[in-house]
Amino acid sequence: MTQHETSSPSSTTHHAAFASVGRSSYPGIVVLFTAVLMISNICATKGIAFFADAEVSLGPLQVLPIITDGGFFLFPLAYILGDVLSEVYGFAATRRAVLYGFGAVALSALCFWVAESLPAAEFYASQESFEAVLGVVPRMLLAGLAGYVVGQLLNSYILVRIKERTQEKHLWARLIGSTVVGEFADTLVFCSIAAGAIGITTWSDFVNFVIIGFLWKTLIEIVLLPVTYRVIAYVKKREPTYAPASDSA
Repeated sequence: MTQHETSSPSSTTHHAAFASVGRSSYPGIVVLFTAVLMISNICATKGIAFFADAEVSLGPLQVLPIITDGGFFLFPLAYILGDVLSEVYGFAATRRAVLYGFGAVALSALCFWVAESLPAAEFYASQESFEAVLGVVPRMLLAGLAGYVVGQLLNSYILVRIKERTQEKHLWARLIGSTVVGEFADTLVFCSIAAGAIGITTWSDFVNFVIIGFLWKTLIEIVLLPVTYRVIAYVKKREPTYAPASDSA
């Protein structure tokens, strides 16, 4: 026998094939971005009124009570993450993330609708509550998806266009500028479609809904600007393929 013939099969080492995940932070940011979008859209089905017993108006604008939705505290984070994606990875990569988020929300809505439609077990006493919280309201779904797509794409487009002119300088200007445009478009589109679905029927409540929502979301992003700065700097430093055209701060 030859040496080859006497060799035992167990002496041959076999390695399973796997793809390399890589070191990019992009997938993790996209996952968090999508999760924030899905959660905030569910929370937004609840109408919120702060200082409900007070009535203060400035002309046609109702100052109090403050009317908003249950996603007001979380949704600004989606724009902060959108800013990080746009600043570090550009418009094309951000647009891809926006489409991922769109697909995730659409899929979650489909799953909620299927679960709602399935026959409830006799021992399950929460069908009405399930429908009230997670039941798919086509108008709310349309409002959330339309506002999200318009706002996020505008936010990314404006940020990237400003960066093309300023390079690595004036990060604050493109963050705030893109936020103002994106948040206003998002809030206006969402509120215009969703207002009736959450019980807003008067013009003053609608104006309040739009203005308070826009100002709140924009203010949150401005307050969190130092955090956004640090996150962007951290991702740029860890992203091996990031190559700034200018080393200027």
